[in-house]
Amino acid sequence: MAAKQIMRSKPDRIRHAVLFEIILLITSTLVLTYLLNKPMAKMGGFGILMSLCAMGWNYIYNLGFDHLLVWLDRPLYKRGMVLRAIHALMFEAGLTIVSIPVTMIWLNYTLIQALLLDLGFLIVVPIYTMIFNFFYDSLFPVCGNPSS
Repeated sequence: MAAKQIMRSKPDRIRHAVLFEIILLITSTLVLTYLLNKPMAKMGGFGILMSLCAMGWNYIYNLGFDHLLVWLDRPLYKRGMVLRAIHALMFEAGLTIVSIPVTMIWLNYTLIQALLLDLGFLIVVPIYTMIFNFFYDSLFPVCGNPSS
C-alpha cells in the first residue's frame, strides 16, 4: 500500500489562488486597457469579476485535481511538464464555460468577439499558469502533516 501523500493546506491553497489572481489581474488590466482601447475602470472591473470567478474555480478545481491524483495513486509532487500542461488546459476549459457569457454582458460583445477575447486568454493564461505554478511550488514547497 502506498504511503499517504501530503496535500497542500487550505491556507496554502487560498494563498496560491490569491497570488495567482493578483498578478494576473494587474497584468491583464494594463494590457487589455491598451489593446482594446477601453477605460481602465471598465477593464479593471471586468478583471475583478473574472478574477473572483477564477479564484473560486481555482480552489475547487485544484482540490479536485489533487484528490483525483491520490485516487489514481499518482504522486502529487513533483509534477512534470506534461501533467502541468494537462492541469492548466483543463482548468481553462472549465473557466471558459463562465467567461464567455460574462464577457458578452460586461463588454457588450457579440459571441464572436467574446470567443476571440477568450481565445487570447486560452493561449496566454495556460502558459502563465504553468510558469506561476512552477515558481509557486519552488517558493512554497509542501511540508508538514497530511491534510486535505
